[in-house]
Amino acid sequence: GGGGGGGGGGGFWGAEGLPAVPQAERRPHELRAHGDIREDPYYWLRDDARESPAVLAHVGAENAYTAAVMRSTEALQDDLYREMRGRIQEADQTTPQAEGPFWYYSRTEEGLQYQVHCRRGGAPAAGAYSVTSRMDAEGAAHPEEVLLDENAEAAKLGPEAYYAVRGCIPSEDHSLLAYAEDTSGNEKYTLKVKDLRTGALVGEPVPETSGGLQWANDNRTLFYVKKDPLDRPFQVWRHTVGAPPESDALVYEEKDEAFYVGLSKSRSRRAIFIDSGSAVTSETLFLDADAPEVPPVTVLPRRQGVEYSVYHRGDHFIVESRDDAKPNSEVLSVPVGAAGASSPAVLVPHDPETKIEGLVVSQDHLAVFLRRGGLQGIHTYELAADAPAGPGGLGAPQELAFPEETFEIYGGTPGPFASPVLRFGYSSLSTPSTVYDHDMRTGAREVKKVQPVLGGFDARRYATKRVWATVSDGVRVPISLVWNRELMPDLDGTAPVLLDGYGSYEACNDDYFSSARLSLLDRGFVFANTHIRGGGEMGRLWYEDGKYLKKKNTVTDFVACAEHLVSTGVCDPRKVCIVGRSAGGITVGGAINFRPSLFCAAIAGVPFVDVVTTMMDETIPLTVIEWEEWGNPVKFPEFYHYMKSYSPYDNVESKGYPHLLVTAGLHDPRVGYWEPAKWVAKLRAEKTDSNMLLFKCDLGAGHFSKSGRFDRLKEVALEYAFLLKAVEAGPTHQDPWGARSLEAGTGDGRALAVQSKL
Repeated sequence: GGGGGGGGGGGFWGAEGLPAVPQAERRPHELRAHGDIREDPYYWLRDDARESPAVLAHVGAENAYTAAVMRSTEALQDDLYREMRGRIQEADQTTPQAEGPFWYYSRTEEGLQYQVHCRRGGAPAAGAYSVTSRMDAEGAAHPEEVLLDENAEAAKLGPEAYYAVRGCIPSEDHSLLAYAEDTSGNEKYTLKVKDLRTGALVGEPVPETSGGLQWANDNRTLFYVKKDPLDRPFQVWRHTVGAPPESDALVYEEKDEAFYVGLSKSRSRRAIFIDSGSAVTSETLFLDADAPEVPPVTVLPRRQGVEYSVYHRGDHFIVESRDDAKPNSEVLSVPVGAAGASSPAVLVPHDPETKIEGLVVSQDHLAVFLRRGGLQGIHTYELAADAPAGPGGLGAPQELAFPEETFEIYGGTPGPFASPVLRFGYSSLSTPSTVYDHDMRTGAREVKKVQPVLGGFDARRYATKRVWATVSDGVRVPISLVWNRELMPDLDGTAPVLLDGYGSYEACNDDYFSSARLSLLDRGFVFANTHIRGGGEMGRLWYEDGKYLKKKNTVTDFVACAEHLVSTGVCDPRKVCIVGRSAGGITVGGAINFRPSLFCAAIAGVPFVDVVTTMMDETIPLTVIEWEEWGNPVKFPEFYHYMKSYSPYDNVESKGYPHLLVTAGLHDPRVGYWEPAKWVAKLRAEKTDSNMLLFKCDLGAGHFSKSGRFDRLKEVALEYAFLLKAVEAGPTHQDPWGARSLEAGTGDGRALAVQSKL
């Protein structure tokens, strides 16, 4: 034992020639709050400047150790990488979007990592756009214009550089292109403007922006967002193209440190929205896109616990609004001239069984994206020629039907505002992403693009289904499964399984297609997508039942999902693997703390695991914003002690743990690299098994890993090789309950004991 994590004598581990297991120095450090003392001997691993020689040496040693332990899988990683890359149609393009006289799209080229942003002429007039409009028919005679080649820009930085673009928005007259670049992964973007007639940059770049930007209709005014020193987007500035950045004017500043700011523009092109929001409250101000120097006006007054999103049509704003009395949202209408003062009219009333997730507003139609029973849907309404009226004025909706038991729907980039065409995307665990144009007037629908999957992919080889795990408090949690039916016509309890878990921020862990995931399925894995509390899959109350002083429900739901798959014979109880990223680190870290012997292996990507320390420190980026997600342990002892009871870092114990791979990004502004680094250091010192414990910190990236599409596949190949290696070796601890549960049939009952321990 002793936290060796892959060291020790030869055999499967290939230990010959391994460097010493990294052991972080223990330095005394006390953290005091509410009469409690926490010892944190690895606190020194936090270096905000990312320059400490001792910290960088330790991170380097961890990276070298991980590379050495995984060296025996290099051939497997190469095979996985070739497979995953071989399924990608490298020369491809997105579905073109008609905007003004142009078709806009991006494409990728054979062998290159990044997108090329392009356009062609020949787009139909707004009133003539239909589901049958296609660039290959109407724009073929027009030459392609390259607006921005990300590959060329990234090449200027060197082969290992990080490069990401946000924005990439043309001016209203289509003569200028605004875009923002991040070259380190720290999510600080430099705003640039390019003259599309000459190809030259216009004026000086604007540094240190959030990447959010929008054009006014005069084709010379840009609005953009700046961050404060703690990475909170908090100000909106007005920039005149060609003028020096120091002459830019402050338009709006959000004083409340719990709120962050974003920008959007209405499809009508008439309104620019400043969206300011916390985790539970929001406010939207609008700017007249034709009068960019007029100060912004509030749409609806800010009220604690009320969130709303705003869309524009004619003389009205259409608003999706949520509050405690109507947690699943309703759709309202607010006259533009009375914004901030009038009582809204209700267009689509609140339904306790149906969660409204978003709207698409066009000149004559309204599309409502919704979720019922955990499954997504779309309702469309015809709007009267005059402004929307009160309840019942919309008539009965048209409901779009979808064929599979589990799936994902997402809004596509819409066509012209005057068109009745709705664009949306559809995929499932076995169906590649498919883009549709749907005529909301006639119901006609046309496929615009099916994401190519090369290498002989056949969706019929894969089976999907939804099952439900019952937790100790009686709640039923949905789980979506996919597996290779040719390898396993029936799930007979012999397969390894990978459970994916998140469960925070009301984010839905939807059932999207991944061509990379096929490499696991084709090696006999079952993939299980869990829809645990803290997410939004089952409505707003599902989220609220997994936050604040109910956060442990996220962990117990996840454990119950794993137990259900074991007890019902879906998988081999000795081969249960789990994965979670970011806030999913609480899910994975909590699960292996409180039920370590249930799991063979775990992957924690950029994991949020040091909950108490981070939420107690207002100097860490985003901490104050996050209090409305996790609670404020600085002010309230109840939150402090509750967080301490589930925080993965604070609950590491001297016991056996599953094989564990932890990743981080040195420049991550969301989850400081030191959280996973400290967690691994503490696990090394405490754990009593000889299972793998590996830490990989990317020194040139942030929260979202590598920026290049092929480089990201190498990261996935490493993770899959780790899982396959762990499953082949098996864990060095045994789960007596897991071994008995298949005979006793008591899988879900075990969650009761887990709950009381939590």
